[in-house]
Amino acid sequence: MATAMAATAAERAVLEEEFRWLLHDEVHAVLRQLQDILKEASLRFTLSSTGTEGPAKQENFILGSSGSDQVKGVLTLQGDALSQADVNLKMPRNNQLLHFAFREDKQWKLQQIQDARNHVSQAIYLLTNREESYQFKTGAEVLKLMDAVMLQLTRARNRLTTPATLTLPEISASGLTRMFAPALPADLLVNVYINLNKLCLTVYQLHPLPPTSTKNFRPAGGAVLHSPGAMFEWGSQRLEVNHVHKVDCVIPWLNDALVFFTVSLQLCQQLKDKIAVFSSYGSCRPF
Repeated sequence: MATAMAATAAERAVLEEEFRWLLHDEVHAVLRQLQDILKEASLRFTLSSTGTEGPAKQENFILGSSGSDQVKGVLTLQGDALSQADVNLKMPRNNQLLHFAFREDKQWKLQQIQDARNHVSQAIYLLTNREESYQFKTGAEVLKLMDAVMLQLTRARNRLTTPATLTLPEISASGLTRMFAPALPADLLVNVYINLNKLCLTVYQLHPLPPTSTKNFRPAGGAVLHSPGAMFEWGSQRLEVNHVHKVDCVIPWLNDALVFFTVSLQLCQQLKDKIAVFSSYGSCRPF
């Protein structure tokens, strides 16, 4: 009995030593690793020509679609803003070619990119707030920090992977419709958003529903992408979507950022799992 108790005491002493090492050494090693990864992610969002904080360089992306060539164009991205857009639309009925581009004095902020970058900055702040000299005293303290960092990273990732759902009147009221010269025809709507690592442009062609129409009018709700047949009311007019054209282009640095988020979240979870292993041993007092 005495031998068993001695063995248990010895095992606990080893566990306590391992736990102290985890809190004092390994936690800071993981925090350093996380900082390095997230600083790389942050640089992707900065995209200045010098690789440091400064004006973002302009990048041109050619829009493409595997479905049709009705819409072609080039979008120019400068950090978190569309600085130029040059779009050609071939009208399905008569093959008439429409061309529209951003006014030279206008830029369109991509809120998704701006928000994701802000969440990355907040995660870095949380990590750098715990200097090398800081001593974590409990596992609960580490878990709290990891949860806070993971929350920011999850929000950053979600902003890129989950575009906003908008109603057609919201798209109509968007300032994006007033960005173009010449002005967009009244029967066209345009939306731009990020989906994962892609910059997406959607063009909706509309036709008015006659006031005497017997068609059941059912206004469409919010959606990332509306389908032909979707109806809405704008002003005193009822309209229906009759053609939808979606084109996109891959933004390589957004893909990098998403990979960095995934790796960072895995590192945070692994550290949480290690802390949890010790939680079953009361003598370690990790909580």
